[in-house]
Amino acid sequence: MSNDVQMNDAGAEKRDDWVKITSSDGYSFLVKRSVAAISGTLKNMLSEDSSFREAIANTCPISERAAVVEKVCEYMSFKAYYEGPGSKEGVDVNEFTERIPPEVALELLLAADYLEV
Repeated sequence: MSNDVQMNDAGAEKRDDWVKITSSDGYSFLVKRSVAAISGTLKNMLSEDSSFREAIANTCPISERAAVVEKVCEYMSFKAYYEGPGSKEGVDVNEFTERIPPEVALELLLAADYLEV
């Protein structure tokens, strides 16, 4: 799961495999394109069939603060890992929900609704 979200440039990785998600306060998160595609909104923004600015630049701005965007990226990575191929042992939902601070819960809910995750 730690290979799905990265805070800095991957260097040797092919640039198209990674997408930059930026928060409203200037923080950037590099996420694999397959992880970003979990979000319906990000998937549409990054569609190769579109001429959206986000698709051309491989960068998606999200109008939320970094703490919220980080948790959204974490969740998308969590979901991609556990929905992926191969059998995973039972997942304790509390494993993820315990890492959500109460002060960002409402903002996270609104962001998740907007991003369709």
